[in-house]
Amino acid sequence: MRPILIVDDEEAIARLVRRTLTDAGYPCQAVTSSALAADLLEQNRYDLVLLDVMMPGIDGYDLLRYLLPTGTPCIFLTAKGSLSDRVQGLHMGADDYIVKPFEPAELVARVESVLRRAGRGSLQFTAWDVVVETASCRVTRAGKPVALTPKEYDLLLLLLRNRGCVLYRDYLYETIWGEDEMLDNTRTLDTHIQRLRRKLGWEDRITTVHRVGYRLESEEADR
Repeated sequence: MRPILIVDDEEAIARLVRRTLTDAGYPCQAVTSSALAADLLEQNRYDLVLLDVMMPGIDGYDLLRYLLPTGTPCIFLTAKGSLSDRVQGLHMGADDYIVKPFEPAELVARVESVLRRAGRGSLQFTAWDVVVETASCRVTRAGKPVALTPKEYDLLLLLLRNRGCVLYRDYLYETIWGEDEMLDNTRTLDTHIQRLRRKLGWEDRITTVHRVGYRLESEEADR
């Protein structure tokens, strides 16, 4: 897997994006200079580039024009959020357009979607006899396919990325379903957890933390 290049002249944003994607399992390189980014793009190959639009000197549009002939996917990550800005970015050839401020979970989902469409950046998660291949959204248990709904799949990935950590119910609701649905159906999460436990044979591996949330145990807990 090649790294993801993050280009944003706001250092705090560049660090946040790098940390978010690194925690999700993606190797990343972040720079705050568009001139340095241009040099890196000439010297290296990347699975994906995240570009801020408004940067001094060489802006994101200029970098995208340089990037397009290489076939490297690109996502604009910018505060320019009007409809005309989004349409312009997509018409220029960007694969997606994310407006700041953004939710980390949405950023990861958008990145995975672009990488999947481009046939790049496949991650594989393994837990006991379950294997998840993100490029194909394929889940197997002991080598046999497991049929998951889209929400079950998203929930599984969130648990896998945070193994050993307690995930609060409100965080799970908001990340997977959004605030509106969270308020409308308070049993949705519990139902999906029960289905995951049954389909994956994880009855004692997805732990309920009373009045807090859920935790996917680490394999060390079995030893």
